[in-house]
Amino acid sequence: MPDNKLPVTLFLCGFMGCGKSAVGRRLAKAVGADFIDLDAYIVKKAGMPIPEIFEKQGEPAFREMETRAIREMGNREPLIVATGGGALLRPENAALANRVGKVLFLDVPFPVCYRRIRGDKNRPLVVQNTRKGLEQIYRTRKPLYQAAATITVRGRPRLPDTVTTILRVLGMKPASRTNIKK
Repeated sequence: MPDNKLPVTLFLCGFMGCGKSAVGRRLAKAVGADFIDLDAYIVKKAGMPIPEIFEKQGEPAFREMETRAIREMGNREPLIVATGGGALLRPENAALANRVGKVLFLDVPFPVCYRRIRGDKNRPLVVQNTRKGLEQIYRTRKPLYQAAATITVRGRPRLPDTVTTILRVLGMKPASRTNIKK
């Protein structure tokens, strides 16, 4: 019989626009866990938006902020964490996330991700690249996400279906059916 308690912190990884935050929020609500968007957490701690962090401190400083944030997530009760698109590409971040929890790769085709992210001025890589450049980044990153993850779930067209699939893979049930649909 499925259990409803999240046993460990679950880190969602995948390409920009794959739905980590939307799925994470809905999944957390479904199992009664807390949800943290790692990028929003970093923005709050840094006191500036990600494009400004990249501009003033550079990408390496931002990646170090991700490492510290992942470490902090391991010191909390089990929760759902939506990582940024590049957070688990750093080998030490992937290893750390797997040490303090489990990593789930949300596998969504590039055209779907691109439709969701095109024109987003808050994503430095989107601003700096063409569709073709972003697709190349996607192809480069996908095997790294797969390597970092202990679980892979193919994103479904409807959000509730993706959440239901994840719950089934985790052997869990929602706190209530309506938590999946809202």
